[in-house]
Amino acid sequence: MRAFQEALLRDLHALEKMLDGGLFETDVVRVGAEQEMFLVNRAHSPAQVAPEVLERLDDPAFTTEMGKFNLEANLAPRRFEGHCLGEMEIDLTRLVRQASIAAQACGAEILLTGILPSVRSADLVIANLTDRVRYQELNRTVMKMRGGAYEVYIKGVDELKAVEDSVMLETCCGSFQVHLQMDPGRFAIQYNAAQLAAAPLLAAAVNSPLLLGKRLWSETRIALFQHAVDERSHADIARNHPSRVTFGDRWVEHSVLEIYREQILRFRSIMSRDAVEDPLELLAKGKIPKLSALALHNGTVWRWNRPCYGVTEGRAHLRMEFRAFPAGPTIIDEVANAAFFLGLVSALPEEYGNVAAKMPFYEAKDNFFAAARHGLKAQVAWVDGKNHPVAQLILGDLLALAAAGLKKAGVDDGDIDRYLGVIRDRVLADQTGSKWTLAAAAAVTGHTTSERRDRRIVEAMLARQKLGEPVHRWSCLSPGERKEGDGPPQTAAEVMSTDLFTVRSNDPVTLAASMMDWRHIRNVPVEDEAGQLVGLVSSRDLLRLIAKGGWGNPGGAPIPVRVIMQTDPVSIAPETSLSDVLKLMMEHAVDCLPVTKDKQLLGLVTSFDLLTVMAGWIAK
Repeated sequence: MRAFQEALLRDLHALEKMLDGGLFETDVVRVGAEQEMFLVNRAHSPAQVAPEVLERLDDPAFTTEMGKFNLEANLAPRRFEGHCLGEMEIDLTRLVRQASIAAQACGAEILLTGILPSVRSADLVIANLTDRVRYQELNRTVMKMRGGAYEVYIKGVDELKAVEDSVMLETCCGSFQVHLQMDPGRFAIQYNAAQLAAAPLLAAAVNSPLLLGKRLWSETRIALFQHAVDERSHADIARNHPSRVTFGDRWVEHSVLEIYREQILRFRSIMSRDAVEDPLELLAKGKIPKLSALALHNGTVWRWNRPCYGVTEGRAHLRMEFRAFPAGPTIIDEVANAAFFLGLVSALPEEYGNVAAKMPFYEAKDNFFAAARHGLKAQVAWVDGKNHPVAQLILGDLLALAAAGLKKAGVDDGDIDRYLGVIRDRVLADQTGSKWTLAAAAAVTGHTTSERRDRRIVEAMLARQKLGEPVHRWSCLSPGERKEGDGPPQTAAEVMSTDLFTVRSNDPVTLAASMMDWRHIRNVPVEDEAGQLVGLVSSRDLLRLIAKGGWGNPGGAPIPVRVIMQTDPVSIAPETSLSDVLKLMMEHAVDCLPVTKDKQLLGLVTSFDLLTVMAGWIAK
């Protein structure tokens, strides 16, 4: 590790010499993209088949991601001019179709979305981490630096509070990352423009409102990703040490060196590799180094707007990677998002100069998180010193600026109209991917369990995505909508109730009885302070208490739940098949089975749940 850190410092020294010597390509501007994808099975849940799909693809354009239900495809860079946007759409369509064919051969489908709605805690186990040293080492090192399991808390419409013991939450995130080559001499002004633009760009593109069944932010990925790879210990957090997933804390004043130096000073290396070159020796020989140590370290600091160094055909280049866009909802939506980014970042420096002189950085950062939380409903501060509804700002000013930026780059007029028209129509219709998803969830809530609801949303997304219409034209999901391949539920997770009323062992029996009366339920789980299942109270237990004459004693102490609860109830895992659920109910003569993972209570499966879901399927 010491050798790697030394190599990292030598790479940074070499980069400084290259910047001073003007050794970067500046006579051409290229654009590129990375496409992340989810694999879903015929039940529209995560399909852990990425290794098999990649083997069938046998194409260097595709690579692994952290989870076995994730894939990534890399587009070849192209000149930022002419039909580059239309060509990007053609390439993306080809790659996704290619991946779909391979996935279907493995019993899966490709879905483009920011967070897969149907992913559940049972999918986020270490066995589903991709078998590559990079990911295994990242997980080991991050968890060691954290000091063990960590708590995730995200508050939106609902609240998500969970304890995780790995970095597997990152597998929930799917992005569409756009790259823009930059002139190192103009890095500060261009990068700052991208930081300012990040909020309206994200607000128009949000597509990740659901996580583990909860309605959270419009773009929940922004909060989730920080939790997933946050290696800070409690002491680090107490000292306000920054997170590796960051928007940044200040404008750039001069050059990209400010960011790289900050990353080396703030964040310890969590992975290393043997040095394969001495960059200073190569420069002395007139050759361009790869700066592989710097690239590796930069890849473990996840800025939402990340600078990247690269070498193409023996020439060094600097590019900006915009990481905030979610994947999906469709390919044309993604290319429209890319067009908005490329045009706006190109135009803002010409329109406003260096935005660092126009507004304090904290306002740009606050804008970004407001956009992540509220999407097109966000209010943002701007360079004129005023607050604007972001939708009005986009329609009134920013689309025209983006069109001017694309036009100046020489992008085809037809492509400009086509892709920026998608953004305009999406904002006018007020239908982002997140807005559609939340409407779909509302349409089927009450008709089924949250597990089934979210799998139906995935099914509807997949059907509409295949049609290729941009999201602002997507039809609403109706409660009765059903497509080919939708089958009856197979596991406990698909039918269990998760909106539970529970008691503690020291609570009075009358509280459990009141719950049953008021909520028309026959079973109440008993859990301890850590949320672990310790017992179960059924209506039969209450009847036995009454039959023994132990119910009423107005002058005595209240009877605690522990006196009547079943202390070792039969429980099941989320993945337990429904046939096994039925067998256990019959074998133990019970009408309720708690669903647990590592003793944590996740839900309940009752005989009524089974009858309701199966009756609904038969009726269809």
